[in-house]
Amino acid sequence: MRILVTGGAGYIGSVVTEYLLAGAHEVVVVDDLSTGHRDAVSPLAFLVTGGCGAPGKLDEAFGTKSIDCVVHLAGRSLVPESVAHPDLYEEANVRQGEVLLDAMRKHGVTDIVFSSTAAVYDASAPMPLVESAPLRPSNPYGETKLRFEQILEQRAARGELRFISLRYFNV
Repeated sequence: MRILVTGGAGYIGSVVTEYLLAGAHEVVVVDDLSTGHRDAVSPLAFLVTGGCGAPGKLDEAFGTKSIDCVVHLAGRSLVPESVAHPDLYEEANVRQGEVLLDAMRKHGVTDIVFSSTAAVYDASAPMPLVESAPLRPSNPYGETKLRFEQILEQRAARGELRFISLRYFNV
């Protein structure tokens, strides 16, 4: 498969890219390098330097190869920062995600794996946490990730895409 990895120069993104390449997939990485590192991107992947909110850069990435799937790892993820600057999280985790989804539709890509977070759940939910636990984020970071999941659900209901959200804890 040909897979576009957003945030592929970050810690998780670079590891995902390595595993995809090891599985004989072709990988295009989109990363603005604001928190990622160019050196973290395998030389076997094609790097487009730019963010998910830049339609021109996304067109470049989708035009490089015929993309089959997107793994969306880009975004902001620091809870204290999200409380201090919720507007940054709204922009990075929701608005730029919508720009990515629009670019996917434009280029005929319908499959996306989304890096969400367990921060979408109610912090007082009993442990071990189960997927059916109540969704009640306690900070802007979790709120923006949940809002983007809801956008994915809406677009999937319209038949625009298929998705899976991975809600893991950041250790």
